[in-house]
Amino acid sequence: MTEIRVPTLGESVTEATIGQWLKKQGETVKADEPIVELETDKVSVEVPAPASGILSVINAQEGDTVELDALLGEIDETGAGPSPVKPANGKSEPKPAASNGNGAAGADIEVVAPSSGESVTEADIGEWLVKVGDQVKVDDPLVSLETDKASMDVPSPVAGMVKELRAQEGDTVAVGDVLAIVTEGAGASAGASGSASAPAKSATPAPAATTGSADAAKLSPAPRRVIAENNLDANRIAGTGRGGRITKADALAAIGTGSSTKASAKAPVVQRDLEPTEERVKMTRLRQTIARRLKESQDTAAMLTTFNDVDMTAVMDARKQYKDLFLKKHGVKLGFMSFFVKACVAALKEIPDVNAEIEGTDIIYKNHYDVGIAVGTEKGLVVPVLRNADQMSLADIEKQIVDYGTRARSGDLKLEEMQGGTFTITNGGIYGSLLSTPILNMPQSGILGMHRIEERPVVVNGQVVVRPMMYLALSYDHRIVDGKGAVTFLVRAKENLEDPQRLLLDL
Repeated sequence: MTEIRVPTLGESVTEATIGQWLKKQGETVKADEPIVELETDKVSVEVPAPASGILSVINAQEGDTVELDALLGEIDETGAGPSPVKPANGKSEPKPAASNGNGAAGADIEVVAPSSGESVTEADIGEWLVKVGDQVKVDDPLVSLETDKASMDVPSPVAGMVKELRAQEGDTVAVGDVLAIVTEGAGASAGASGSASAPAKSATPAPAATTGSADAAKLSPAPRRVIAENNLDANRIAGTGRGGRITKADALAAIGTGSSTKASAKAPVVQRDLEPTEERVKMTRLRQTIARRLKESQDTAAMLTTFNDVDMTAVMDARKQYKDLFLKKHGVKLGFMSFFVKACVAALKEIPDVNAEIEGTDIIYKNHYDVGIAVGTEKGLVVPVLRNADQMSLADIEKQIVDYGTRARSGDLKLEEMQGGTFTITNGGIYGSLLSTPILNMPQSGILGMHRIEERPVVVNGQVVVRPMMYLALSYDHRIVDGKGAVTFLVRAKENLEDPQRLLLDL
């Protein structure tokens, strides 16, 4: 037997969630063939088969949270048949409920809250994807659960009819609690008798979307309610949920973006109360974890920010003069970021403390320059890394940044492309930021914040002139970097940008 184990996922990643098994137990696999997909709080990664043979054992189920080097399954290289399934927790298998007395309909099966790892004991009901009386197939998602690690859908263990929902949206349930009852093999006619046992919230269906589209009936209650109340067209909303499903967040984002129906233009004006309105929404466990980790970053590092400004005239003139030749030769536009990367690498070589990190009571000085570039996406901020940026040309940097940006927004970044950076650059200027204090990307000791370019009067050789100016902010860990080193770093970056020839001459 060859074991399949969780690989190393980066210095700061200690666990992952089983997203999807790409092979079923008993199927034949080839060496290096993707066999299971793992999800972390940053990216998804596929684990390849370590050998050819038959996937004989699956030790962790979809939705489970596993630690590094945890046993995921086993491959029988001799070609023997599958072994019995070994679930990661004893409560994940469907259990027959009390008999309903309907022999034709089959047994009532309990759907229980699965385990998501040793440290996770409870979860919140995000939204029900079905209602009482719905027909479901094996593995159809029934309900979305949210833990402090990730969100996951609980699938139906059997094909049949949803007889009963035992929990409301927003409720907190423990591992092993019964979430729903599915009558195995039941037909549509069995739904009438089971609907009485549904929670009051499910007994009154949310109003349907105004479009009358057949797809609107498949919406879960939360987004359906938002779509109906705001006269939105479900066919014009792009779903980001599993399988392209429209989530509540998708529906809220569509308000005011031109996704409303024609009927909304003729809707009567409703007189609202003059008192201020508000909406209280419980933080998801994932958002709570993100908030906690950001606070831990502030509590761990002795973080301080120093500022300077840079005259962007030279860089802008170079771009204007060579942009057409650059695009023609390299097939990519000449942007600002490549100049900033080169300027920062030169400054890092002079001030190595900014390129170091603390580990215990030791300082680790990095003799390589892997620069992280913060990229904003709809799902959040990601930081892919330019490896050996000191050896890259301006064209190489621009091409890599375009590639990272494209794949970040499509969710195709690989885990290894987002780990191991030694320094980070973030550009708040693309959103209009004038000045900010960026937070450190631990365990790095420095991050440079770029901001918007605006024309301001400055004094040059005794004359007041108008120049395109940008504020720069360097946040640094004062445990490693002294004030003199931080200021010197920012001054060197400023000098390299205001006089790019210094980079060519290695000054």
